[in-house]
Amino acid sequence: MTGSAATAAAAVAATSPAIPGFTGVASSAARPNVLLIVTDDQPKQTNWAIQKTINWLGGQGVTFSNGHVTTPLCAPSRSSIFSGRYAHNHGVRNNAASLSLDQSTTVQRHLKQAGYRTGLFGKYLNSWPLADAPPHFEEWALLQPGYVDRQWNVNGTVQTINGYTTNIIRNRTLAFLERARTDTRPWFAYVTPYASHEPNTPAAQYADTVVPAWNGRPSVPEADRSDKPAYVQNATNTLADGRAVRTRQLRTLLSVDDAVQAFRDKLAAIGQLDNTLVIYIGDNGFQWADHGLLGKGTPYSPAHEVPFYLSWPAGGLGGGTTDNRIVANIDIAPTILAAAGIIPGTPHDGESLLSAFDRDHLLIEWWKQGTAGVKDSWASFVARNRQYVEYYDLHTDTSGRVSGTGQVTFREYYDLVNDPYQLTNRLYQATPADEQNLGIPTLAARLAADRQS
Repeated sequence: MTGSAATAAAAVAATSPAIPGFTGVASSAARPNVLLIVTDDQPKQTNWAIQKTINWLGGQGVTFSNGHVTTPLCAPSRSSIFSGRYAHNHGVRNNAASLSLDQSTTVQRHLKQAGYRTGLFGKYLNSWPLADAPPHFEEWALLQPGYVDRQWNVNGTVQTINGYTTNIIRNRTLAFLERARTDTRPWFAYVTPYASHEPNTPAAQYADTVVPAWNGRPSVPEADRSDKPAYVQNATNTLADGRAVRTRQLRTLLSVDDAVQAFRDKLAAIGQLDNTLVIYIGDNGFQWADHGLLGKGTPYSPAHEVPFYLSWPAGGLGGGTTDNRIVANIDIAPTILAAAGIIPGTPHDGESLLSAFDRDHLLIEWWKQGTAGVKDSWASFVARNRQYVEYYDLHTDTSGRVSGTGQVTFREYYDLVNDPYQLTNRLYQATPADEQNLGIPTLAARLAADRQS
């Protein structure tokens, strides 16, 4: 942990008498505001489109160079952000299972109970009924996903609001921030534009913006995939496909970048820039024809690596530093609650980024919904230097319940130092001696333990 992070951790260690339901909470004067920005399907390699964001949060805060999500799918990932838990613990294993989340475990519940003003602006959870209020938010503008002239639930009223949704989210958030001039409570704003999700529709002013040329990477599209599972061998997406999606995504993210700059300017105008904890993350990554695949839901790095930034000058996190720890979406709720001095009564799988915690690997997991998917469920042990993957005969229903034999159907192992693009599966045609040399029995045991933790 850096000295500035240690200072921040020490600052929140002193607590006032406990609020009911909590072990402790910092004094209101010390508690930061929290601005949590979650984009949709944003790959890590999108810096060109978010330069204003990087200049602020990266230049004056912390860039997490090794950021991940623990399930590369929208609703499971967002539920992990809210709860600080793996999907196998919070129960939202697919996009249809949003109602399975125990709302008492969420960061918004803990903050609201601790006296925070809470607001949600944008996408919430896939399959959440639009007419239903998002629990523990005092104010909201809940988006029916899309880009132009969409339906919204605004504080309980379902209505159509014309215009570009990223800009509407920006303006609703700015109004929420402006109210801090007269409402002295600390606040939590969850801001979640639909960008850069398909169909990746840009705002009119960016519809024809020229983006930098891209010639792919060794994994795009990977000519020989005989060592990969069948769904990868059968993939047909090309470099041209990847380029087209990349162009559309970058154009949509330009409006997100404008919004983030507007938030910064508003915070400065109301005098709350220094004592606002700002976190920016994508809910999952996205493959641009890596291994012939477009999209998410795979164990390959572009699907689960995400941009991840944090800034909190008053907490000592304002120095423009890079943090190389393995961090993930499950660490967001613990970080926010630690900064606010709140010790929750519900468990976390993640750790506060204000602490010295430094994991040596991360569990990443994904479940097939129903029985007709092209790939089996899988789980992966991801470290800095290696990755081990097991696929299983498992699937989930719309409530997130799991069924199937659990039998391992395929395995992969990648040397991420010498093979960062995951081109050579070292377990393809491997002998028992090869597996021993790679440490596979130990990795398999660790993965099994992680899945049960």
